Amino acid sequence: MHRFVLGVTLLFLTCQGFGQNLAPAGTLPDYIRLGTIPDFVTYKAPDSTLFTPKDIHKNKPTLLMIFSPECSHCQHATAELLKDIRHFRNTQIIMVTWLPYKEMMAFYRDYKIADHPEITMTWDPKFFFIPYYHVRMYPTMVVYDKEGKYVQSFSGEIQLSDVWKAIGSK
Repeated sequence: MHRFVLGVTLLFLTCQGFGQNLAPAGTLPDYIRLGTIPDFVTYKAPDSTLFTPKDIHKNKPTLLMIFSPECSHCQHATAELLKDIRHFRNTQIIMVTWLPYKEMMAFYRDYKIADHPEITMTWDPKFFFIPYYHVRMYPTMVVYDKEGKYVQSFSGEIQLSDVWKAIGSK
Protein backbone atom coordinates (compact mmCIF):
# COMPACT_ATOMS: atom_id res chain seq x y z
CA MET A 1 0.00 0.00 0.00
CA HIS A 2 2.84 2.39 0.84
CA ARG A 3 4.37 1.78 -2.58
CA PHE A 4 1.07 2.59 -4.27
CA VAL A 5 0.70 5.86 -2.34
CA LEU A 6 4.34 6.74 -3.00
CA GLY A 7 3.93 5.96 -6.72
CA VAL A 8 0.78 8.09 -7.03
CA THR A 9 2.44 10.94 -5.13
CA LEU A 10 5.51 10.84 -7.39
CA LEU A 11 3.31 10.73 -10.49
CA PHE A 12 1.34 13.74 -9.23
CA LEU A 13 4.51 15.71 -8.46
CA THR A 14 6.00 14.84 -11.86
CA CYS A 15 2.88 16.05 -13.65
CA GLN A 16 2.93 19.27 -11.61
CA GLY A 17 6.59 19.82 -12.47
CA PHE A 18 5.97 19.47 -16.18
CA GLY A 19 2.95 21.73 -15.96
CA GLN A 20 5.08 24.56 -14.58
CA ASN A 21 7.11 24.71 -17.79
CA LEU A 22 4.15 25.20 -20.07
CA ALA A 23 2.70 28.58 -20.93
CA PRO A 24 -1.05 28.93 -20.50
CA ALA A 25 -2.97 27.79 -23.57
CA GLY A 26 -3.30 30.54 -26.14
CA THR A 27 -0.37 32.63 -24.92
CA LEU A 28 2.74 33.24 -26.95
CA PRO A 29 6.29 33.04 -25.59
CA ASP A 30 7.78 36.45 -24.74
CA TYR A 31 10.26 36.35 -27.60
CA ILE A 32 7.35 36.19 -30.07
CA ARG A 33 4.86 38.31 -28.10
CA LEU A 34 7.34 41.14 -27.46
CA GLY A 35 8.95 40.64 -30.87
CA THR A 36 12.27 42.33 -30.17
CA ILE A 37 15.74 41.28 -29.11
CA PRO A 38 15.63 40.88 -25.32
CA ASP A 39 17.92 42.52 -22.82
CA PHE A 40 20.77 40.11 -22.01
CA VAL A 41 24.34 39.96 -20.74
CA THR A 42 26.87 37.57 -22.28
CA TYR A 43 30.65 37.37 -22.59
CA LYS A 44 32.32 37.44 -25.97
CA ALA A 45 35.02 35.11 -27.30
CA PRO A 46 37.98 35.26 -27.30
CA ASP A 47 38.54 37.85 -24.56
CA SER A 48 35.46 37.59 -22.26
CA THR A 49 34.41 41.17 -22.92
CA LEU A 50 30.82 42.03 -22.10
CA PHE A 51 28.34 41.68 -24.97
CA THR A 52 24.79 43.05 -24.66
CA PRO A 53 22.07 44.17 -27.12
CA LYS A 54 23.76 47.58 -27.21
CA ASP A 55 26.61 45.88 -29.10
CA ILE A 56 24.36 44.56 -31.87
CA HIS A 57 24.85 46.38 -35.16
CA LYS A 58 21.94 48.58 -36.17
CA ASN A 59 20.31 48.32 -39.60
CA LYS A 60 21.43 44.71 -40.09
CA PRO A 61 19.41 41.53 -39.67
CA THR A 62 20.48 39.44 -36.68
CA LEU A 63 20.71 35.67 -36.57
CA LEU A 64 20.86 34.35 -33.03
CA MET A 65 22.12 30.76 -32.83
CA ILE A 66 21.79 29.00 -29.48
CA PHE A 67 24.09 26.01 -29.58
CA SER A 68 26.02 23.40 -27.66
CA PRO A 69 29.66 22.82 -28.66
CA GLU A 70 29.21 19.08 -28.15
CA CYS A 71 26.02 18.79 -30.26
CA SER A 72 26.53 17.09 -33.63
CA HIS A 73 23.62 19.06 -35.20
CA CYS A 74 25.28 22.29 -34.01
CA GLN A 75 28.62 21.24 -35.44
CA HIS A 76 26.99 20.38 -38.76
CA ALA A 77 24.96 23.62 -38.83
CA THR A 78 28.09 25.66 -38.08
CA ALA A 79 30.05 23.93 -40.84
CA GLU A 80 27.20 24.56 -43.30
CA LEU A 81 26.86 28.17 -42.17
CA LEU A 82 30.57 28.78 -42.71
CA LYS A 83 30.49 27.03 -46.08
CA ASP A 84 27.69 29.36 -47.24
CA ILE A 85 28.73 32.44 -45.26
CA ARG A 86 28.25 34.61 -48.37
CA HIS A 87 24.48 34.40 -47.77
CA PHE A 88 25.04 35.99 -44.37
CA ARG A 89 27.51 38.75 -45.30
CA ASN A 90 25.00 41.49 -44.36
CA THR A 91 23.79 39.70 -41.22
CA GLN A 92 25.13 39.82 -37.70
CA ILE A 93 25.36 36.27 -36.37
CA ILE A 94 25.44 35.85 -32.61
CA MET A 95 26.27 32.34 -31.43
CA VAL A 96 25.38 31.73 -27.78
CA THR A 97 26.19 28.78 -25.53
CA TRP A 98 25.68 28.21 -21.83
CA LEU A 99 28.26 25.44 -21.58
CA PRO A 100 31.63 26.17 -19.96
CA TYR A 101 33.75 28.91 -21.48
CA LYS A 102 36.56 26.42 -22.12
CA GLU A 103 34.28 24.31 -24.36
CA MET A 104 33.06 27.40 -26.20
CA MET A 105 36.66 28.46 -26.87
CA ALA A 106 37.58 25.03 -28.25
CA PHE A 107 34.63 25.32 -30.66
CA TYR A 108 35.68 28.89 -31.50
CA ARG A 109 39.19 27.71 -32.42
CA ASP A 110 38.10 24.50 -34.21
CA TYR A 111 35.70 26.37 -36.51
CA LYS A 112 37.99 29.41 -36.93
CA ILE A 113 35.23 31.79 -35.90
CA ALA A 114 37.77 34.64 -35.60
CA ASP A 115 38.09 34.52 -39.41
CA HIS A 116 34.44 35.62 -39.76
CA PRO A 117 33.80 39.18 -38.55
CA GLU A 118 30.05 38.78 -39.02
CA ILE A 119 30.01 36.15 -36.24
CA THR A 120 30.15 36.98 -32.55
CA MET A 121 30.41 33.96 -30.25
CA THR A 122 29.24 34.50 -26.69
CA TRP A 123 28.93 32.66 -23.41
CA ASP A 124 25.71 32.82 -21.35
CA PRO A 125 26.73 31.87 -17.78
CA LYS A 126 23.40 33.09 -16.37
CA PHE A 127 21.48 30.57 -18.50
CA PHE A 128 19.15 33.26 -19.92
CA PHE A 129 18.66 32.11 -23.52
CA ILE A 130 17.50 28.50 -23.06
CA PRO A 131 14.36 29.27 -21.02
CA TYR A 132 13.65 32.59 -22.76
CA TYR A 133 13.60 30.99 -26.22
CA HIS A 134 12.03 27.74 -24.96
CA VAL A 135 14.95 25.77 -26.43
CA ARG A 136 14.13 22.09 -26.67
CA MET A 137 16.60 21.15 -29.42
CA TYR A 138 19.99 22.36 -30.58
CA PRO A 139 20.74 24.38 -32.49
CA THR A 140 17.96 26.92 -32.18
CA MET A 141 18.18 29.83 -34.60
CA VAL A 142 16.15 33.01 -34.21
CA VAL A 143 15.99 35.61 -36.97
CA TYR A 144 15.42 39.32 -36.32
CA ASP A 145 15.13 41.89 -39.12
CA LYS A 146 17.28 45.00 -39.46
CA GLU A 147 14.96 46.90 -37.08
CA GLY A 148 15.43 44.19 -34.44
CA LYS A 149 11.93 42.74 -34.91
CA TYR A 150 11.32 38.99 -34.58
CA VAL A 151 10.90 37.20 -37.92
CA GLN A 152 11.09 33.42 -37.38
CA SER A 153 12.76 30.70 -35.33
CA PHE A 154 14.14 27.26 -36.24
CA SER A 155 15.25 24.25 -34.16
CA GLY A 156 17.03 20.94 -34.58
CA GLU A 157 17.96 19.87 -38.10
CA ILE A 158 17.76 23.24 -39.79
CA GLN A 159 17.78 23.89 -43.52
CA LEU A 160 19.90 27.01 -43.97
CA SER A 161 17.98 27.89 -47.13
CA ASP A 162 14.94 28.47 -44.89
CA VAL A 163 17.03 30.73 -42.66
CA TRP A 164 18.28 32.69 -45.72
CA LYS A 165 14.68 33.25 -46.79
CA ALA A 166 13.74 34.49 -43.32
CA ILE A 167 16.67 36.91 -43.39
CA GLY A 168 15.85 38.03 -46.92
CA SER A 169 19.10 36.75 -48.46
CA LYS A 170 19.29 34.99 -51.82
